[in-house]
Amino acid sequence: MKTIRMIAAALFAGAVLTPLLAQTEEAQLPGVGRTDLLRADLGTPGREVIQVLVEFAPGVTAPWHAHPGEEIAYVVEGQLEYTLQGKLPLTLNAGDTLFIPQGTSHTAKNVGSGKARELATYIVEKGKPLVALDE
Repeated sequence: MKTIRMIAAALFAGAVLTPLLAQTEEAQLPGVGRTDLLRADLGTPGREVIQVLVEFAPGVTAPWHAHPGEEIAYVVEGQLEYTLQGKLPLTLNAGDTLFIPQGTSHTAKNVGSGKARELATYIVEKGKPLVALDE
């Protein structure tokens, strides 16, 4: 019974600490802020929805990365230039949206004169890291 309690405690600690550590890593990107808004299971087993508000300081570029599912980006404020692997850059203004297919490497840069914010909604595989940086 003691072994079962120790295993359960370790699993619980891993479940709680892993997302916190992932947030800390992303929060350390200079000029990029992130506020987690929603995380919920979907009706499809093994899939979840995650919604995040991402803020970019002027001139900041997010590193090339991909997600284990689809992303819908909605520009809330400012002007962001998105580049998806194999595509020409696309500039979006407040009110514009973009669909990013699963596993597509991409980057975003604040090309406006002030702060830029996007509402990112991810439909992803549950339990996988939300962001995979390109090597």
